[in-house]
Amino acid sequence: MRYEVIGDFERFYLCHCQHCRKDTGSAHAANLFSSQATLKWRCGEERVRFFNLPSTRHGRAFCSTCGSALPSLQGDGTLLVVPAGSLDTALPNTPDAHLFMASRADWEDRIDGAPRLDAYPA
Repeated sequence: MRYEVIGDFERFYLCHCQHCRKDTGSAHAANLFSSQATLKWRCGEERVRFFNLPSTRHGRAFCSTCGSALPSLQGDGTLLVVPAGSLDTALPNTPDAHLFMASRADWEDRIDGAPRLDAYPA
């Protein structure tokens, strides 16, 4: 999968809602948002699949081969949402906010005390 985003991101949010935690299997999703940037697929667009959770505003795109999170147009097709971890380039943006903190995982407040390793422990 290869894609290009043409334009700037307006927002960078870390979302702790129950849907984003389930999507990522982690403490939060990290997504970039733009109402002006455009998405251009370089290869692999035919493998993109979409999931929209009924009765919510929650949706996601993913690769049908490997399951990786991918960019998508959401809402009425005017909002580009790009999972920050799907980018191959450096990201100059700093997160604007943590969202849905009341829904965060009960173990999240204990993350900062965990050792930080560069690889699996020996």
